[in-house]
Amino acid sequence: MATNHTQHEHLGHVVFITAAAAMGGFLFGYDSAVINGAVVGIQKYFRVGPVETGFVVAIALLGSAVGAWAGGGLADRLGRTRTMQVAALLFAISSIGQMLPFSVWALAFWRVVAGFAIGMASVISPAYIAEVAPPAYRGRLGSFQQLAIVLGIAVSQLVNYLIVQLAGGNVNNPLGALQAWQWMLGACFVPAVLYLVFALTIPESPRYLIMSGRTRRAREVLAEVEGEDVDLDTRIAEIQHVLRTQRVPTMRDLRGPAFGLLPIVWIGITLSVFQQFVGINVIFYYSSVLWQSVGINQADSLLISFSSSIINIVGTFIAISLVDKIGRRPLLLIGSAGMAVALATASWAFSAARVVGKSVTLPDPQGPIALVAANVFVLFFALSWGVVVWVLLGEMFPNRIRAAALGVAAGAQWIANWAITVSFPALAQWNLPATYAMYAVFALLSFLFVIKWVRETKGRKLEDMG
Repeated sequence: MATNHTQHEHLGHVVFITAAAAMGGFLFGYDSAVINGAVVGIQKYFRVGPVETGFVVAIALLGSAVGAWAGGGLADRLGRTRTMQVAALLFAISSIGQMLPFSVWALAFWRVVAGFAIGMASVISPAYIAEVAPPAYRGRLGSFQQLAIVLGIAVSQLVNYLIVQLAGGNVNNPLGALQAWQWMLGACFVPAVLYLVFALTIPESPRYLIMSGRTRRAREVLAEVEGEDVDLDTRIAEIQHVLRTQRVPTMRDLRGPAFGLLPIVWIGITLSVFQQFVGINVIFYYSSVLWQSVGINQADSLLISFSSSIINIVGTFIAISLVDKIGRRPLLLIGSAGMAVALATASWAFSAARVVGKSVTLPDPQGPIALVAANVFVLFFALSWGVVVWVLLGEMFPNRIRAAALGVAAGAQWIANWAITVSFPALAQWNLPATYAMYAVFALLSFLFVIKWVRETKGRKLEDMG
């Protein structure tokens, strides 16, 4: 009984550390969704059109790409937890800046700073989680990153709703000295401070500690996260053997024969790009506009958007329960197949949209089919690519290049996210069914890519990755 109690206590400690690190993902999800609630308020307050507004919304993603690219190097120079602390501070400061902008361009600047901080966190959180999690639980604990993202999306929607209710139902109504949309953006300060507090309390990664010569502290942390019954001398020797002749990785270490990069780096980049090119963020950035474009009224479209975020959470929990049981590759393949079918179905349904006067309608049965297909797409993404890509990026690279390679792959993910976010309004206006057909093709290509190039990492030690 005492042994079981000790094991539960030990696992609970690891779960706390993992959840604290995953706050970086929560900030990403929160910031992604909170700006959507503020868009109309920004347009009216600064009297700007859709082009300027779209720029302000999307510019954070470019900041995230730069932050992800820089985050890997900072993590190897400053340490994993110190880099989290820097990211949290930057995000907290930018939240105040976004709440009190003197112009739309000042708002764009603070959006870039927030994006940079989120990009850093998006790199360091999965890397840190992979480095502290015991191999038997690493997939499920690595899934915390995506779970935190989807929880951040849902919480921000709830906070936006409460703020608007307090302001009388309009984002431009005053609430104290500020308008409601300003409080929405300023509310990001709270999770940023929580992230800073957590980053100050969790231990440094044992692999970074050994890399920087602090073996005694690394032994203590390994005992905390892997348990006293683990042969600590053997574990430290394994890590030291891998790190002994290695130095802090740089972008130069990623060079290889495959178009200038190592093949494993290209696999990470392609996984990141496919995760975005299936069009998942169209659902979360533009779902209200999407449903209104096919005849659903504004109130119902907002309700559908919220229901999609709940389905996203459910799918994420399914992935967490399965990722260490059936493995990474099977989940990716299941997800790709399900997304391809759902997106193709949505494309067919949207092709039935008809313009009647000045309104757009989607007749039966295509209307309900489009709604079901979109939510099935969200479910299959959440239980597969949404979670598994973050898990793989945290564990698939060799120790000597992990942080740097993760930075490049995450940077590619942010750029792909930006490309989809910027292009969807124009593509949808041009041909909405063709746009969804294109996303379906990317889902099919992702299936073929996994079969050909992605190796299973379930249960393997990080030191065995090569």
